[in-house]
Amino acid sequence: MSDMLRIVSWNIRAGGGKRAAGILAQLLAWRPHTIGLCEFRGTAASQWLASELAAAGYPHQLTSVDRKRPAKNALLLASRFPLSSVSAARMPRNRERWLLARQQSKPALTLGMMHVPNYTTPSLKYPFLNSVLNMLKAWESSPALLLGDTNCTKRDLDEENPQGNKFRREHDWLVAIEKRGWADGFRHLHGERREYTWYSHRDNGFRLDQAFSCPQLTPALVRLRHVWGQDAGQPARRAALSDHAALILELDPQRLPQVG
Repeated sequence: MSDMLRIVSWNIRAGGGKRAAGILAQLLAWRPHTIGLCEFRGTAASQWLASELAAAGYPHQLTSVDRKRPAKNALLLASRFPLSSVSAARMPRNRERWLLARQQSKPALTLGMMHVPNYTTPSLKYPFLNSVLNMLKAWESSPALLLGDTNCTKRDLDEENPQGNKFRREHDWLVAIEKRGWADGFRHLHGERREYTWYSHRDNGFRLDQAFSCPQLTPALVRLRHVWGQDAGQPARRAALSDHAALILELDPQRLPQVG
């Protein structure tokens, strides 16, 4: 295991289904300390995945699954370190798509896992985005990292073939996060480099999966990459394990504030 603190964020698509075993093998091959999954569910495949992760050294787990609606997309945080649910002023109230936790690593971190609703449900998406911005205005805890599938891009930079003003509000949201001092980890490390983490049915690429670090944490961010999961049986197929690439980031504990 590297001396760096490694975190994986991955939208595993519809709970994993028959791909669960391949997803597990890929997660373990990446050797993270902490795993955040979007589109985790209360279904058999997802629950098997969580159980196998616990047995493999990730016993500390939090989930946003609604037990009454197990097939609904939710989140999972699984870690080698103890996790506890916390709250923050003005944070999103969409319980399945938002999970805020304190991780007792050394030093401790606050992790906000999110799966922002997509543009087809504007009545859910834009209040969610506004809640994140309002939370950051009032943020007092540090260091902290927000990560997940945001369903947001910057025009002319995070879209392979920009679609005019279709995602104007999403672009403005990303700019507003930066104005509040939180860094888009990929842009912080890679400037205007283009990479895409999801492709539409027309094969148009978008960078939808992101991580944002608070000002105290940004100096500790030393690496961030997007990686498509590899299925041994279908090595040439980009979306064999998921239609999203995973986001893998590394933090240098020596650069983290010694708080908590």
